[in-house]
Amino acid sequence: MPSTTWERIKEDVRVVFDRDPAARSTVEILLTYPGVHALFFYRVAHWLWRRDVKLAARFISNIGRFFTGIDIHPGAAIGRRLFIDHGMGTVIGETADIADDVTLYQGVTLGGTSLSKGKRHPTLEDHVVVTTGATVLGPVTIGARSRIGAGSVVIHAVPPDSTVVGIPGRVVRHEGQPRPANLELVDLDHGDLPDPVARAIAVLLSHVEKLEHKLDEHLLKAQGTIEEPRTAEEDEDLQRVKAFLSEG
Repeated sequence: MPSTTWERIKEDVRVVFDRDPAARSTVEILLTYPGVHALFFYRVAHWLWRRDVKLAARFISNIGRFFTGIDIHPGAAIGRRLFIDHGMGTVIGETADIADDVTLYQGVTLGGTSLSKGKRHPTLEDHVVVTTGATVLGPVTIGARSRIGAGSVVIHAVPPDSTVVGIPGRVVRHEGQPRPANLELVDLDHGDLPDPVARAIAVLLSHVEKLEHKLDEHLLKAQGTIEEPRTAEEDEDLQRVKAFLSEG
């Protein structure tokens, strides 16, 4: 293989030190990191695929899947410094396009939704992070520096600098501006994501509470009685609900 392919393989090893604090040595990475092993098999298979030696490419790809639990089609286009953390169950389809400095966690699927021979898998731009168990389906584009929350299913394009959660995936945070150059793009706090369901319930709860107060006021005016205070049990139940939603 040409030297450029070997340079890519060396970068695949070096990037682990930047994105995994558990990495201690190059030897450890070479021997124990399935994400690095999967990329090695992919680089070899992709080199053969581009030279129309497709059967051998698929065979090598299958060997890589057997040893690593990571399924990367040799036809996929993968850029530089991809980091696959743990990686078990990760699937990357044939027409997927992955740019530079992308991070994928275990269980991620970049899948297709069409039986056509054309473009049918996602495109991930630079510095995208796709977290545990997330699925991106179809020929959609995930904009640069965006994050896909754990377990999300994305079926629509995502603008740059966005955070997506839910099924189907929805943009719940959009920065609108590129992040500063000195800000870490790949953070490990991928569990710290907003919960749109909890937010919606909190809004409804607040609205119901306002309606209850208005109803109490109308009843008091109609009956001409003195307002009876809420019971301690009612207040306690309300506080429990609010505390639960704030944790979400």
